[in-house]
Amino acid sequence: MELDPRQIPRRVLSRIVGAAAALARVPLYRYARAAPPDGGGPAPDGKVYILIVSAWGMGGTIRAALNLAGHLGPRREVEIISVFRRHTKPFFGDFPPGVTVSALYDLRPAARRPRGAAGLARRALERLPSLLVPPFDRASPHFNLWVDLQLIKRLRGKTGYVIGTRPGLNVAIARLKLPGFVAVGQDQMHFGHHKRGLRAAIRRGYAGLDALTVLTRLDVERYAELLEGRVPIAVIPNTVADMGAARADLDAEVILAAGRLTEQKGFDMLIDAYGQIAADHPDWRVRICGAGPLRDELQAMIDARGLGGAIELAGASKDLAGEMERASIFVLSSRVEGFPLVLLEAMSKALAIVAFDCRTGPGDIVDDHRNGLLVPAQDVDRLAAGLREMIEHPELRRRCGPAAAATAHQYTMEVIGPRWETLLAELHAARAAG
Repeated sequence: MELDPRQIPRRVLSRIVGAAAALARVPLYRYARAAPPDGGGPAPDGKVYILIVSAWGMGGTIRAALNLAGHLGPRREVEIISVFRRHTKPFFGDFPPGVTVSALYDLRPAARRPRGAAGLARRALERLPSLLVPPFDRASPHFNLWVDLQLIKRLRGKTGYVIGTRPGLNVAIARLKLPGFVAVGQDQMHFGHHKRGLRAAIRRGYAGLDALTVLTRLDVERYAELLEGRVPIAVIPNTVADMGAARADLDAEVILAAGRLTEQKGFDMLIDAYGQIAADHPDWRVRICGAGPLRDELQAMIDARGLGGAIELAGASKDLAGEMERASIFVLSSRVEGFPLVLLEAMSKALAIVAFDCRTGPGDIVDDHRNGLLVPAQDVDRLAAGLREMIEHPELRRRCGPAAAATAHQYTMEVIGPRWETLLAELHAARAAG
């Protein structure tokens, strides 16, 4: 009599699948660790590998990785390993000078693919799920067993420092425990954003890391409790790139917002909030720079509320610095943030800030009514009131803008970069001491 898998309790089935995956990882780990490097661990100034999902795309995590690579590049060899590549040119322009950028999975239409037996083997491996990246990470669809093997081949037998940039990648490098490497995980989102399955994968998987970096002190406490002291945790905020010397025009009747057009960024709430005050300020305009899956839905909201002349979905901008210089107010309407890099960039241009006080992020940067306005998270009415206050009080804009620029300077790579150098030096010393 055959057993119907649907009759197996979900918890039992999950454990069966997990056990099978654990067994399948054994030969993969043996292959990864079969070539220990001569001389053991990395040198103090050893090569740094930064592992990211897509170096050619757009987003705060990518900007943060490029900023870090650009800082470390003059001091040591740096390679950004991108899991996949879909575009010929990087969204953020030229990569940092001296930094190598490579892709494990070239998905461009013109990319060459192996034929014959090699092609068949590759296609078969592409159909199998990753054994390194947990399925709870939202980026897991980009991974498969073929990508696992490409990552291992890229690092196997080498020495250095490997830095993950999201939970799935952190778990992957922690599971591999590559001899000769110091493994550092980064979390670019606050801990409370991660769902139960991903938290469980983090609790099990991060034990193989040499260190974890987070963006706020609150996340240090949360991760310390979850990981029970098994992994050293350091606070290293994201850094703002040089956006140029020109500052915002604080008399411009333009409100700027920027980010992926996704639910997280809360542009639907911004549209509703501005709809409350648009009629009172007909000369003002809102520009939302970004691309994403919710574009049609957001445009339908704008049209339905009769705000087509007041709010523009301007698309992804290649010149965000210029957009900031032509605006006077920057609004952050996100439902959740880790440590919003675009907010720091806006502050560096001396824009007047109005931001939701997300659980982490804006409240670590914005001091209400000193360098911007903080309003209760996801409170559309209070967001409308904050925008109205900033619009109707130009002296408030002129006070908050310069104060915002002074705050942003504290998050330049000039200030934050030495923290990374100190961390790598401490991890080298700890590895050398056994």
